[in-house]
Amino acid sequence: MRSTLKTLLLAAVSVAAVSPAFAQTEIQFWHGFNGRLAELLNAQVEEFNGSQSDYKVVATPKGTYAETLNAGIAAFRAGEQPHILQVFEVGTATMMAAKGAVKPVYELMAESGLPFDPKNYLSPVAGYYTNTDNQMLSLPYNSSTPVMYVNRDALEEAGIDPDIDLSTWEKVTPVLAKLKQSGRSCGFTTSWMSWIQLETMSALHNIEFATNENGFGGFDTELKFNQPLHVQHISLLGDWAKEGYFQYGGRSSAAGPLFRSGECAIYTESSAGYAGIKSEAKFDFDVRRLPYHEGVEGAPQNTIIGGASLWAMSGKTADEYKGVAAFMNFLSSTDIQAKWHQDTGYLPITNAAYEKTKADGFYEKNPGTDIAILQMTEKEPTAISKGVRLGFFSQIRDIVDEELEGVWNGSKTAEDALNTAVERGNEQLRRFESANSAGN
Repeated sequence: MRSTLKTLLLAAVSVAAVSPAFAQTEIQFWHGFNGRLAELLNAQVEEFNGSQSDYKVVATPKGTYAETLNAGIAAFRAGEQPHILQVFEVGTATMMAAKGAVKPVYELMAESGLPFDPKNYLSPVAGYYTNTDNQMLSLPYNSSTPVMYVNRDALEEAGIDPDIDLSTWEKVTPVLAKLKQSGRSCGFTTSWMSWIQLETMSALHNIEFATNENGFGGFDTELKFNQPLHVQHISLLGDWAKEGYFQYGGRSSAAGPLFRSGECAIYTESSAGYAGIKSEAKFDFDVRRLPYHEGVEGAPQNTIIGGASLWAMSGKTADEYKGVAAFMNFLSSTDIQAKWHQDTGYLPITNAAYEKTKADGFYEKNPGTDIAILQMTEKEPTAISKGVRLGFFSQIRDIVDEELEGVWNGSKTAEDALNTAVERGNEQLRRFESANSAGN
């Protein structure tokens, strides 16, 4: 009898050990990071998993940002979507239009019972991922903004004061000329051509990139980045290319090695490029504000965000959504966000993380690392400087890159390239509008 009872008790313990009630709930998280950023993200995931026993987040890289978005869309259509999908800001309009595919963050957090107040997030960041009813749709996890990096050693070698004023594009030109005269093969290069040189340039001068509040107001949007100031700016870069001042390094962030190796002296890039530059550069460098054009009333206004946000996908259980909410709550916590900001150059997405970073003395020890946030917050964004949110935006950026490459190789004028890019881009907007008009 005692033997039988012992056997039954052991069986009960064995069943309980493998019962779903005692198993961790797995949360699938697809992202577009690689290299150092992927390592830092994995460290966050490991810390969250180690901090509790109810949930296990599994982070899986899915290639580039565009490839990650496409993978998420394909998985949703197959009914195999992850719980969390990292989507670059360019894909925001696509995710907003796919209402049946996502569970808005404001709903997710309300159901979780965890503390959540959108006012705790930096307003220029939260505003991008918020609908017209002021409801946050996705979590602004890794947000960046363009800045300018300067190789101080290169300037000194050319006989230029490394503290020289480079606040306007007009002041940059003579510096590039002197760098060229000194024998330097590359004075200037840039990453993310459309984002930095057209989208952010528009916001910095408070001019439209597109109508309808740059797409925030609806799908019936027309591109406007062929206005006189846009033509002037791209013409300037085209002239620099002809003079040998500007070296085109390729699309997206392909130009990075040109600066990090010391070949190019001045570089416009995401604030998130800071971690890579700091770890690879064998020279003294500065982080500067993005230049603006002289004589434009109100300039500089503000820069805009890049990076990505986290979207909760639909079709999951209540318990799984509790895990998603817990992980997002963890990522938004002050210590985690402050460390993420300090390690990467991404913006601190919460006011508390920003204040902690200041209190830690990080900005004093690392001059220039606060420029990204100052550029975005010193002036309240206007209706046309808060960002660009367009359908088929990734395709539009590809068109911009293709047309501008004609300017850099001398086969097109800035005006022709921008006019053609606007015309081709508007065709993409009409396709998106037509595909989503029933749900608008």
